[in-house]
Amino acid sequence: MEMTTVSRDGTRIAYERSGRGPAVVLVSGAMSTGATMAPLAAELSGGFDVTVYDRRGRGESGDAAPYSVEREIEDLAALIEAVGGEASLYGMSSGGALVLRAAASGLPLRRAAVYEVPYAMDDAAARAAAEYTERLGEALGQGRRGDAVELFLRHSGLGEDMIRGARQSPMWAGMESVAPSLAYDDAVLGDGRVPRSEIAGITVPLLVLAGGASDAWWHEAARAVAEAAPDGRYGTVDRQTHMVEPGVLAPVLAEFLAG
Repeated sequence: MEMTTVSRDGTRIAYERSGRGPAVVLVSGAMSTGATMAPLAAELSGGFDVTVYDRRGRGESGDAAPYSVEREIEDLAALIEAVGGEASLYGMSSGGALVLRAAASGLPLRRAAVYEVPYAMDDAAARAAAEYTERLGEALGQGRRGDAVELFLRHSGLGEDMIRGARQSPMWAGMESVAPSLAYDDAVLGDGRVPRSEIAGITVPLLVLAGGASDAWWHEAARAVAEAAPDGRYGTVDRQTHMVEPGVLAPVLAEFLAG
């Protein structure tokens, strides 16, 4: 990260900018940093001034206790001020939940877009989310970062063989280093259900996307979010899953963000 801004509570937030045009800030999901969004930023930089950043508690950004979702919204406010005072937001997965909450808070936005926010769409999924929250809190409270990462991977649907393989991979140490931020992503998802009343307060155009090859519940969640927003629209990205390809996603986002 080449630049920094300071959030309201004094936390240093690291970011990078590229391209020219209307300002867009990209918000990553769990277990990721701004570098995760760099390929998408490269695709969009031909027509937009794109910012990627390390969310607090990961990468080159700082952190401060106690955590609250409001602090992450203030981080976005500081970034938007740094890039000109107004921007559009795009959020991936749980980063999309942060974008929705930031948009509802009244930040100076042009537009907002999210991709596959993992909301619970039935009682069983909501119970699983509540159990995950409890067990994650226990693991992190006891300093068991590796167990916290395992919980997240299992909650995300990864098989046991893949989890064991991940533990043996060179990436595991990096995953453990950002494990405390898993609680932050869990917090922005609230109780796991679509926050319809909060989304109803979003006054800017909102695009809610799901992958054309993703399971049906991703589409159900996306439709629910779009329907809750005053100016929401639902769309699909052809032949994509949760691991959406930047080169396929970028044209869909660019058309919407250009207005």
